[in-house]
Amino acid sequence: MDTTTNTSDSIITNSYKEYYQVILTYITYRITHRYEAEDLTQDVFVRLLDYKQMLRPDTVKYFLFTIARNIVTDYIRRYYKKQEIDSYMYDFAVTSSNETEETIIADDLASVEQRQLALFPEQRRIVYTLSRYEDKSSAEIAEEMQLSRRTVENHLFIGRREMREFFRKCI
Repeated sequence: MDTTTNTSDSIITNSYKEYYQVILTYITYRITHRYEAEDLTQDVFVRLLDYKQMLRPDTVKYFLFTIARNIVTDYIRRYYKKQEIDSYMYDFAVTSSNETEETIIADDLASVEQRQLALFPEQRRIVYTLSRYEDKSSAEIAEEMQLSRRTVENHLFIGRREMREFFRKCI
């Protein structure tokens, strides 16, 4: 066995004993998750093994803190990237829906609207129906029914208001 290997092994062993708690405290202070900090501290010492040939007792402390800083930076980047992805997924993910239930509710509302519409005076009912179900403008309805545009707009205003109030009471 090579004396360089023995020396670097002893440097790593001694630095683990001497600096483990210091590095753990350093990392814990920056990420505040104790278990994650313990894992990252282990990673610091594992990565230190990559620099085994370059280690000297007077530089090992600086290596450890540099490695720890880089590992914490990588961890924080991953953490915030994950938060960003989670937020995106939450915002744009398709929420589950029950189309059958939604269809039943929509059909119920449509039938309730039709029953309420039947209670409207005839002219208001026709104006509301042409606007709501046939997508006709006030001008088109006025021309078709031979009424003034202002009369049609008045019927629409009153009809929509009455329907809103009715649905507000239902809901």
